[in-house]
Amino acid sequence: MSQLVCKSLCPGYDGKEILHSVDFSVDAGDYLCIVGENGSGKSTLMKTILGLQPAISGEILYGDGLQRNKIGYLPQQTVVQKDFPATVKEIVVSGFCGQNGFKPFYSIKQRITAQNNIEKMGISHLTKRCYRELSGGQQQRVLLARALCATEKMLLLDEPTAGLDPIVTAEMYSIIKSLNDSGITVIMITHDISAALKYANKILHIGQKLFFGSPKDYREFQSGLSLNGGCEK
Repeated sequence: MSQLVCKSLCPGYDGKEILHSVDFSVDAGDYLCIVGENGSGKSTLMKTILGLQPAISGEILYGDGLQRNKIGYLPQQTVVQKDFPATVKEIVVSGFCGQNGFKPFYSIKQRITAQNNIEKMGISHLTKRCYRELSGGQQQRVLLARALCATEKMLLLDEPTAGLDPIVTAEMYSIIKSLNDSGITVIMITHDISAALKYANKILHIGQKLFFGSPKDYREFQSGLSLNGGCEK
């Protein structure tokens, strides 16, 4: 069953579209990788799906019981965010803020879920540590645990391995794959084409030419681009 369907979607800013007429669908349990050059509009598309950025035109439909405020999101980090002075536990449990609205406190159930997600990410020993004291890989695990607090159905990940060394990158991909194997739908922006081809069952390529389909068909699409000298014409 489709959890997310985008129909003729045109994301953009200030009334100016960045992408034109994007069509794709994501079913429960899918692993979709969004690829393309820098500045092509991948992050804008993801923010539009989350409702953080209004679409210029088109439709976004949510199904299978998925609610927009119950999608887990791991954005790209800024330098300021990496230096955030809060404990790991505080960061993770804050993943429930979108569901709590104006309620200032977290329920016992939410705190238990946050602890379970901390354990799932293998960072129980870091619970009382200050977030800004952690390594890049540890911070990404904390943010992934936080994203899990927001959802039981879908994770949106924007370059989750950016800036990580190869060993930590491989560990992060393994964690994300295990979450997908457990039934969570994954939509991930990445520049790592080899990882997209290895893990995803669907690929969305954004650029002058749009592609949406299987990794096998994407290889053929790439071959077509190569024949044109790597240019999207």
